[in-house]
Amino acid sequence: MPGFLDSIHITNVLGLVMFLVLWIVLCELTHVMVLLWRHEPLLGWAVGPFGLTLMVLREPSLLSLWLDVLVPAVVSGSVLWIGLFTSLSPIIFPHHYLMKFIMIVCGVVLTSAADLVNALRDLRYPLWGEARVLRTMQFLRSNWSQIHFTSFGHSYLRTHFGSNPSELLQMLSL
Repeated sequence: MPGFLDSIHITNVLGLVMFLVLWIVLCELTHVMVLLWRHEPLLGWAVGPFGLTLMVLREPSLLSLWLDVLVPAVVSGSVLWIGLFTSLSPIIFPHHYLMKFIMIVCGVVLTSAADLVNALRDLRYPLWGEARVLRTMQFLRSNWSQIHFTSFGHSYLRTHFGSNPSELLQMLSL
């Protein structure tokens, strides 16, 4: 494959940026849809540099753990295939099947590696209830995420921790 990089042409820079944003947003929305499919009580959500995080009480089942890894990976691979290797593509690539395969695999690994690590961590060290909530809140505070609680989350924090969300978040940041 000599001259491989010479055969790649960007035809639409704005289209490429829009494709990348759409790819990330669809992967994140897939995570949200899988979590909402579980019908668990929602304590709150956070928006941060690592995307959207939903906080729930119960320990996820084995099926939902693997669905949260596999469904976004399938969506990521599909969006990459449609966005890069069809007539909609803002980039023109050479027609090498190995190169297409490697690009799809790298994109899926990029979007799903953290999900796989989280699923393996939840299998090895399962947490639920207050411990899961506190771990999630501490992680979100450490990466400067903006945390929002539902009314159920406010009442849960009041009954289980005896504080409101701002007091608890302030204690976690110390």
